[in-house]
Formats: sequence, structure tokens, C-alpha cells
Amino acid sequence: MKKSSQDNIAEYRRSILMGAAAGFLLALAFTAGLLARDLFMGETGRVQASDAVGYQLLDEVQLLIDRVYLRDQPDYTLRQYGAIRGMLQALGDKNTFFIEPPVTQSEADTLAGTYGGIGVLLKRNEKSEFVLYPYPDSPAAIAGIANGDTLVQINGVAVSVSDPQDAIDQQMRGEVKPGSGVEITVLKLDASELTVFIEFAVINVPSVVWRILPEDTRVGYIQILRFTSRTPEELTTAIRDLQAQSVQALALDLRNNTGGLLDESVETAGLFLDGGVITYEVSQKGEKVFEAPMGGIAANLPLVILVNQNTASASELVAGALRDRERGILVGQKTYGKGTVQQIFVLSDGSSIHVTSAEWFTPNRTPLDGTGLIPDIEMIPDDTGRDIEIGEALRYLQGLLDNNESNNS
Repeated sequence: MKKSSQDNIAEYRRSILMGAAAGFLLALAFTAGLLARDLFMGETGRVQASDAVGYQLLDEVQLLIDRVYLRDQPDYTLRQYGAIRGMLQALGDKNTFFIEPPVTQSEADTLAGTYGGIGVLLKRNEKSEFVLYPYPDSPAAIAGIANGDTLVQINGVAVSVSDPQDAIDQQMRGEVKPGSGVEITVLKLDASELTVFIEFAVINVPSVVWRILPEDTRVGYIQILRFTSRTPEELTTAIRDLQAQSVQALALDLRNNTGGLLDESVETAGLFLDGGVITYEVSQKGEKVFEAPMGGIAANLPLVILVNQNTASASELVAGALRDRERGILVGQKTYGKGTVQQIFVLSDGSSIHVTSAEWFTPNRTPLDGTGLIPDIEMIPDDTGRDIEIGEALRYLQGLLDNNESNNS
């Protein structure tokens, strides 16, 4: 049974003017997103539409289509989605956009930070070899895989330095069901080999991983994968663990970290500072200054921050704050250049919209959006995927430590 033109128009108007039912903010760093938790809500619990906004032309167009369009019209929901996309695109802001329900759910799954696999972080070393770093209590760790083990074979097939990293990583993931898993062979640090079959399990991905660099045990390495609600706590644990192992300097890896929650990114920067400005926020409400508390637990450790073209948003905020405050230099490639904050609203049908609501500036009031950060030591990525940046960071920190030891002797 078809609806009348008047019914279509009324329904269309309601969908546009009412906007969206209040949703929960997705606390997720995805696709270079710096996210805020605040929602612009009225007392009724619904998003408040401006009294001055109307969409008479949309109603006129729908009426004309109903009268004269030759073919069947797309599903009404698809027409709503098209109108919403057009409305948001008219703002001219690439970070304000619409997401349909299946993708919204996928992002929610990513927020949960889970997947099926053996639970290892795969990285290339300076020789372009694939090196494994198992998550704590993961199936890989339980099976005897240790930090720094070099991957030699997967299911009996030799691993080559020319293999794409994504393809290798994907072979160590899979559906969690009885008997599913992967056999890997690794070369241990003592030059012995270990071959083991590891069953897939649900892996809860941490936001922070850390270790001592084997090339120099004075230097600790911390990688922040994303900024989630757990990041400050996990980072505090990482720093304290490394300090307990007598590290004297830190390499903070923000490469390929595309963003996350802004409060947590501010708190993260504060752990490396002893008071002072972290960032400035400019929004409809004016300017707000975010400052670090006194006595950050890593405020006195020499520091290098690793960045690349996929360092974006929240991670740029942290990198910019630490460099401006002269806490450390940046090593790597120019960052992405996203210095805005998005609020995310889940609509009544499970779709969602990202809306830019603020812009951020470094302590020196340097804009990030559209510009990015140029590293102090800028490096061309290695074509083979070797991690040359961590080698450069290590050499820089070793120079600082050796100089400090000479001055104190």
C-alpha cells in the first residue's frame, strides 16, 4: 500500500526537523577521530532543532517527484539518508558526515577492541623481519611466544621479508571455534626455534603496549594504539613497569594512531609534563585552556615521539603539546593534520552522524587542522617496511644518555 504525497511530505519533514533521538557517544578512535563526550541535549532528552531552520524546498521537490517521476522511487529511508548526506556535505567539512547503521555497528565493534586471533602485535625490525610482541595473557603468550621472537613460518610456509604485513597479520586471525587456529614457527632470542599450534580466541586489544628495547636496556618503548577510556590507566602501568626496570629514557610511538577520546589524550600528555598548558580548545563557547597537573610521573625522562602520516587528531594533540613544551623531539614523517573535535550522535535507526564541534591548538597556538606537524628529524619511510624510525629514536636517546653520564662523571 502506497503512502499519499501528503503523508510522505509529513514524514519527511518530521525526520529532518526532529533530527535524531539522543544516542550514546561512541567512545572510539576511528578514521582519525578526536571525539568529545558532550551531547547538545535539551531537557526533553532530544536534540534541539533551531526554530529558524526549515526545509520547504525539500518538501516541494518531494511533491514534484511524487507527481511526475517516471520510475519507482528508492526506499524512503534511502531518500532520507541522501538528504542527510547532502545537508552535511553542504557544510564543507570533511569530518562532519553520516554513517549508515551497519557501519555504525562495525565502529561499535571496533570500540570494543576485540577480534579472533592469537593476540600478537606484528612489527618489522630494521632488517625488515617480522617480529612478534604478544599481548599479556594472550594465547600466543601462553603458548610460549615472547617479545622479540622472529616469525619464521606460518602453517609450514616460510615467511619472507617481501610479504605484505597485513597479509601476514591476517593469517594469525580467524573465527573463534573449536579447533580453529594457526601453527607458527618463531626464532627465539637464544637462536632456538619453537613451532607451536595456537588456537584462536577472543582477543581484547589493549590501547597501550610497552617493552624494554633489547638494543639498549636503558630505553623503554611505549606504543599507544588508540586513545580509549583505558589509555591513561594503561599508560601509567606501562611507565611504572618500565621505571621499575630502571629505564632512563622513553620512545613514545604514536605512528598509525588515528585518534580517540580527547579527555584521555589530554590526560596522557599530562603524564609527561610538570604542569602548564597542554592545548587550547576553540568552540562556540569560546576558548578553553587545558593544563597538565603538576608532577607527571614521566616528566623527567628524556623522550622521543615517533610520528607518521597516519598520526592524527588526538595523537597530534599529544605530539604537539610535548614538542611545544620542549619535552621531546618528533621523529618520522609529517602528521595527518586533523585538529578538530567531532561529537558522534547515534540516530534513532542505528545510523550516526559525526559533527565537528571544536578546534584545537598546540601550547604555542599552532593550528593542527590541515597543516599537521613536521618532525624535527624527518625521515623517508623505508620501501621494505623496515622500522628505521625506532632506530633513529634510539640513537638520539643514547646520545642524550651518554652525554648525561659524561657530565655526571
